[in-house]
Amino acid sequence: MTRSVCVIPARMGSSRFPGKPLAAMLGMPLILHVWHRCRLFEPFERVVVATCDREIADAVNGAGGEAVMTADTHERATDRTEEATARLGLGLDDGDLVMMVQGDEVLTSPQMLSDTVAAFETANRPIVNLASRLYSRAGAEDPNTVKVVTAPDGRALYYSRSAIPSAAREKDPPVYQQTGIMGFRNDFLHRFSELPQTPLEKIESVDMMRVIEHGFEIQITFTETETIGVDTPDELRRAENRLGNDPFTERYLG
Repeated sequence: MTRSVCVIPARMGSSRFPGKPLAAMLGMPLILHVWHRCRLFEPFERVVVATCDREIADAVNGAGGEAVMTADTHERATDRTEEATARLGLGLDDGDLVMMVQGDEVLTSPQMLSDTVAAFETANRPIVNLASRLYSRAGAEDPNTVKVVTAPDGRALYYSRSAIPSAAREKDPPVYQQTGIMGFRNDFLHRFSELPQTPLEKIESVDMMRVIEHGFEIQITFTETETIGVDTPDELRRAENRLGNDPFTERYLG
């Protein structure tokens, strides 16, 4: 039986929004919303926040959660997640699941996590990544938003900060953004951290291109629910409005 754990990487030093994990949303720090929402998915054995910042760890521990301290030199959330799983001594088998949920994916829902786990169980690929629908052309053309296109079987073909697929010949094609909700085979998470960076990874500034360029496969699972990975104060306000009307929020905020 596949075991599954959830690691939430977070740090205070975001270039576009310093200190965002502790930014208040409905009176609660952003990182605690993400932690609570991941805990709503009951199959996870543990939900742990991985951070290099003591103030984040103190906030999580103070709320009754579990935080693990990691190095402050990581450039990628995947590397922080890999260190956290190694430090925790979880005893996972190679084929067990490490779910990484970025610390700014504040609209994560149990259904999204369930869909990602289900795809991991059936696809037999080392990584599963949730992609959410973008409903505005502005969002599709925003270089801060990573888009993904797939083969008919859901295998990721390419990630880009450009608008893909093109709208040049088909008006308003469906566009999906990469979310920070990703499931890794435990052995591949450790292997990924050892793979050298690749040309398209650097051009697009998308670490999943490293996986594709080295010949490995990523399974994409889709949600039609638009998500918000908070990267700016404006996105924080948009997400806070969504949280106020979200049925899962009242399950932990009250």
